[in-house]
Amino acid sequence: MLLASEIARVAVHHFLLAVHLWPIRLFTCCVGRANENPAPIVCLRYCRHTFRTPVPRVFIASKLLSAITQPLFWLALWWALALLLLKRRPRAATCMLWGGLAVLGLLGFRAFPDALLRPLENRYPVPAVEAIGRHVGIIVLGGATGHSDSFLAHGQVPLAEPAERLTVPVALLRQHPRLELVFSGGEGRLLPTGVPESRLAEAFYREQGLGAALNEGRIRLEGGSRNTRENARQVAELLGTRCKEPWLLVTSAWHMPRSMREFQAAGCNVTAYPVDFWTGDSTGLREYSTAYSVVRWQTGLHEWVGWLVYGFEW
Repeated sequence: MLLASEIARVAVHHFLLAVHLWPIRLFTCCVGRANENPAPIVCLRYCRHTFRTPVPRVFIASKLLSAITQPLFWLALWWALALLLLKRRPRAATCMLWGGLAVLGLLGFRAFPDALLRPLENRYPVPAVEAIGRHVGIIVLGGATGHSDSFLAHGQVPLAEPAERLTVPVALLRQHPRLELVFSGGEGRLLPTGVPESRLAEAFYREQGLGAALNEGRIRLEGGSRNTRENARQVAELLGTRCKEPWLLVTSAWHMPRSMREFQAAGCNVTAYPVDFWTGDSTGLREYSTAYSVVRWQTGLHEWVGWLVYGFEW
């Protein structure tokens, strides 16, 4: 019972963080501290840091976008509505439950989300080898590492599925010693852990023997950005007028269209260098995995909706 109440309190706290209900959010925080010290002033001091700086609403919107573009989120709402109707309209509710189950089954076919991802990934080709040397450096976007908890516990950098965002630029730096590198990645969570991705990137580059490049300033790290728009603006501010020089932009192929739009709008002269391709020329209907495909659905929907929404905001 205590575990359930604690889970509920944390869930409410996170939701209120997203919608900026600060007074109620403070109350939920204080309830969690009541067993340790019921004094109100202690509670206020403990909880104050959680809402000292308001989270920009655009950033919150981008995080909520990640939730509403998940198919399972809508399936859960559909099933919840069916359960609410079960007593009043049992036949309709039963049809809704079975319909949701059928949709869940269809979500497992990889061919459908791949059809969303393929146009995004094919938008920009990989530059020719001879074109690499005509650029002054590489801008690398974060998102390639796992949670910082394992890094803090074991000292090894956890690489996520888009690991090529980190590994491919390392090879390019070794092949083209004149290229510079700017890594852009902070914390994209509503509740930060205090460990930006730039710190993990620095550890990774040192593991790859690029410590000298870091010390000399050939590799620079930007750890204040939390989404693609902030990546572009922070890098443009970091580079200044040098952003007008030709740079390679490295990120996942499905993320490239939105990234190019943001960096061009920020005034940077970037050439797309897509990595981390998820699709091929075609995907057969025999490719089936619900867990794998749901991630692809969410990624594809997030990128398409984000591409449209970001276009209206500039």
